[in-house]
Amino acid sequence: MNVGVAHSEVNPNTRVMNSRGMWLTYGLGVGLLHIVLLSIPFFSVPVAWTLTNVIHNLGMYVFLHAVKGTPFETPDQGKARLLTHWEQLDYGVQFTSSRKFFTISPIIL
Repeated sequence: MNVGVAHSEVNPNTRVMNSRGMWLTYGLGVGLLHIVLLSIPFFSVPVAWTLTNVIHNLGMYVFLHAVKGTPFETPDQGKARLLTHWEQLDYGVQFTSSRKFFTISPIIL
């Protein structure tokens, strides 16, 4: 019995990228990062785009591929603690819409 667990998912980390408005928030976050970098006076536009790309790729590498486990308390008896977020995404099913989105977004950027 899990006292204090308010979600019905076994691992809510699997569905967070499919939640409503997540892709829009992701795009707005990348756009905000780019605007912040453009506001630095001595960065040209190409340098700001390059730094946006590098910061985005480093952050997503750490978030999706380096950090293991889940920030939520899960009733899966520790199965998720050995998996990265990319491995947990959509319960490990390949070629889903969110996996395609996170594969194509650095290419477009």
